Amino acid sequence: MGPGKDKIGAVWAAVRIPDDHVGVSANASRIRQINLDDKEYYMASDNVFSLAEELGFWDRNSDEPFEFCYAYASRRSMGSRRREWRVLSRIAPSLRLDANSENFPFSVKAEKKLSIQDVLEIFRDTYQDTPYDMTRNLTVTNRNGEVIKSPVANPFMNSDYMNLFDIQRERTICCSRATYLQVTQSRDWLPDAIGGVVWLGYDNPATTPHTPFYCGITQMPESYLIDGREKFRRDCAWWAFRRVSQLAFLRYQDLIVDIEEAWKAIEDTCFANQQKIEEEALALYQKNPKKAKEFLTKYSHEIANNAVAAYWQLGDDLWSKYTRRF
Repeated sequence: MGPGKDKIGAVWAAVRIPDDHVGVSANASRIRQINLDDKEYYMASDNVFSLAEELGFWDRNSDEPFEFCYAYASRRSMGSRRREWRVLSRIAPSLRLDANSENFPFSVKAEKKLSIQDVLEIFRDTYQDTPYDMTRNLTVTNRNGEVIKSPVANPFMNSDYMNLFDIQRERTICCSRATYLQVTQSRDWLPDAIGGVVWLGYDNPATTPHTPFYCGITQMPESYLIDGREKFRRDCAWWAFRRVSQLAFLRYQDLIVDIEEAWKAIEDTCFANQQKIEEEALALYQKNPKKAKEFLTKYSHEIANNAVAAYWQLGDDLWSKYTRRF
């Protein structure tokens, strides 16, 4: 945090998360009491206590312990707290955390080892199968007399739809306003060029594939270097994925089936081929690191460019398939 109006500097605190634990940050401060005698797990700026006193955020002589997040921030945001609950509950469901609590464990021990797919699934979470799923009550009766979720039920509805259907807004983990999502994979038993991978997906995580970009690549694909967010451009990769995610809003329950099939096919291929690709890259690296980087660049570009092309086609196909149903 900043040190106060017209002052230069900062005040900060840090807590180490154990190797077998998972923590979550959802746009809200979470560090509470800090034990600076335990240097393995806690760090803070020299002014962490004195500045709080100077600004009137904490009284050393009171009965209240110093808590960083209450002194310098707050825990009021339910939008942040709900996401904290959901992530930690998915990682350690046996804890049965209360979704309406003000505070949760700073980190939880993972009850199973998490794969990249598991992490992506968390980022795609919209509180499905919980009381906080905003689509849970949007039902209709179909031709067979069955009560089903309305085709337009959408976890990313804007304010107009929220007001129309009288829905209480929840800030889900998955966000339709996302520009991109990246999950980084780091393996220190491999050379850095191969061991570091960024799984990158543009726009809404629920509607986009995440493809691998290795640390050893020499350049990103051309369409990924173009910032076209101000204006629609066919040469900008972001728009291929953005267009599909926006189309999904029109009839979400139907379109998301086609869209999920598309991104899952791309991701599944990447994960299925990962070990083989990395074995080839490692064999090359041991002989000629430059050749290995060229190999990884070519592979990362092919996967990404194919995904972009597939999504341009998907957008066209969705217009054709659903044009009479929008």
